[in-house]
Amino acid sequence: MSLANRHALVTGSTSGIGLAIARALAKEGADVVINGMGAAGEIEAERSGIEKEFGVRAFYDGADMLKPAEIAAMIAGAQAKMGSLDILVNNAGIQFVSPIEDFPIEKWDAIIAINLSSAFHAIRAAVPGMKKQKWGRIVSTASAHSLVASPFKAAYVTAKHGLAGLTKTVALELATFGVTANCISPGYVWTPLVANQIPDTMKARGMTREQVIDDVMLLAQPTKQFVTVDQVAALAVYLCSDAAAQITGANLSIDGGWTAA
Repeated sequence: MSLANRHALVTGSTSGIGLAIARALAKEGADVVINGMGAAGEIEAERSGIEKEFGVRAFYDGADMLKPAEIAAMIAGAQAKMGSLDILVNNAGIQFVSPIEDFPIEKWDAIIAINLSSAFHAIRAAVPGMKKQKWGRIVSTASAHSLVASPFKAAYVTAKHGLAGLTKTVALELATFGVTANCISPGYVWTPLVANQIPDTMKARGMTREQVIDDVMLLAQPTKQFVTVDQVAALAVYLCSDAAAQITGANLSIDGGWTAA
């Protein structure tokens, strides 16, 4: 799975799944650019920690995923800093839970922009370089909600279904250029994003915290266990390797059996 001399950018990677993916790529030898929000000191600790632990170059770009111009500049900056951009992981995402009649319009717009449109803008900027070098890996973190729906998550489900469609289209366009495009669709992964959903879901459904975890989140996963960030990261590394050269346009579930039913 060696990714030595490869250069990667992972959006939404200052915590959770994205950070796990960035660290896993670095462990295999790839230079990485991390991106996301958080306290400056904590972000710098993660960036410098990646360099020290794995002996690669690590950079931080604070591009706002709501702003297409900043996304394009981030891609150009990654190419300039590392010499090329071989691996793009679209992981940035936010969530909001509400009945559709009460769903705030601004939350809809933000979720579509960050969870879907940001991936389009990043891919659009990264593809010319990948096509030119005849090698590239595009991996997008979708969700079980790219395949099935749940109530009260109109924007998130819509965005993730769209991300799966975008991935298929990109895979077909780039199939003869040595560039693959795939989705990873996790079920419930224990991350800050999932933890932050619990109070909103408690309110929307009139449930306790324990009921939300057992009867909403893990109800859908036959294994009755949360997926771990390291499990998602391991799949991402495989998709970025030469061993996965013939996997493209796929939407790979890692959801404890959720979408098997």
